[in-house]
Amino acid sequence: MKKRFLAIAILLPAVSMAQKANFSITGHIGKLDKPAKAYIDYMDNGTSHEDSCVVTNGTFKFTGNVSGITTSRMAFDHTGQGKQHAIYAPNADVVYIYFGKENMVYTSADSLVNAKVTGSKVYDEFQAYNKQIGGTIMDLTKAVNAEFSRATPEQQKDTAFVKAIDARYRKRIADRNEKQFLFAKNNPNSYFGLVGLSESAGIKVDVDKVGPVFKALNASLRGTDVGKELEQRIQAAGITAIGKQAPAFTQNDVSGKPVSLSDLKGKYVLVEFWASWCAPCRAGNPNLKKQYELYKDKGFEIISVSLDNVKEKWVDAIAKDGLPWIQVSDLKGWNNAVGRLYGVRAVPQSFLLDKDGKIIGNTLRDESLNTKLAELFN
Repeated sequence: MKKRFLAIAILLPAVSMAQKANFSITGHIGKLDKPAKAYIDYMDNGTSHEDSCVVTNGTFKFTGNVSGITTSRMAFDHTGQGKQHAIYAPNADVVYIYFGKENMVYTSADSLVNAKVTGSKVYDEFQAYNKQIGGTIMDLTKAVNAEFSRATPEQQKDTAFVKAIDARYRKRIADRNEKQFLFAKNNPNSYFGLVGLSESAGIKVDVDKVGPVFKALNASLRGTDVGKELEQRIQAAGITAIGKQAPAFTQNDVSGKPVSLSDLKGKYVLVEFWASWCAPCRAGNPNLKKQYELYKDKGFEIISVSLDNVKEKWVDAIAKDGLPWIQVSDLKGWNNAVGRLYGVRAVPQSFLLDKDGKIIGNTLRDESLNTKLAELFN
């Protein structure tokens, strides 16, 4: 089996008339017609949005309103097999872009990927930024997958060969991160300086390194949602360190009842961040269930904070995985208040607390969690 190295119109209340759209994305892709469809997902001011439209004679158009520059994923379904196929199928016709209050046009004879883009200053700046840092994560992932595919069957089965490819991929990622940091340091007035600093900071923020560069950024950039999120991660790096008192929080469970972390004082508590759409999270749930059964009567509790934004999907995942412990969420996705308080940028993520609410472990999963719990309870 082949191994793959894989990286990952807002409706406002109207008083007298609908708000005029401040962006448009138009596509002219060949002469495709029904059942072809185009899909877009974008994040604006911490809130996710999605839309779709039927392609008519190769043309589609999205319109809506954004508060500023936003990040987006756009996928083109050539055969009418649905959104998931359009995004995740091999050789999917999908692009990851930024756009603002502008009229962007995609023109191509065959695909989004090969399209010429006009009308967007943000897009042009994004391309220049990517050129300086060595390309997008998708570019690097595509390159390493191509390198693996070109190998012979014997090489693909060779552990040393695969490790060498993986090492080169990780080296390119590390080099890209350093270039992103330098771009941020040298371009304090660029939105992509903020993007580069946020991405290169990673999950575990080096406050001494990242903090000064963040403070040097233009104040308007620090005031964007991306800027506020990065500032929270910088702050969280200090307050969620081992030995610190875990930040207090209260969120509603699936029935709408508020649950506070302080309610669990006197127990060892695992604060677990997950989501119904997170495959590694779901894959790890059987082990969490086993550990919970082993230690729940000895003073162990789990409180899972979901980064979902659709209640039905959250509740369905809990039921399907048979999760018996406390589940809370504010259904704001990546904008979840507790997630941002704890500086969570990727899931699964966890923090293990002692009986006094102090953090005694983080990013514990599978065997590392099992070993730690065995030390505590046996």
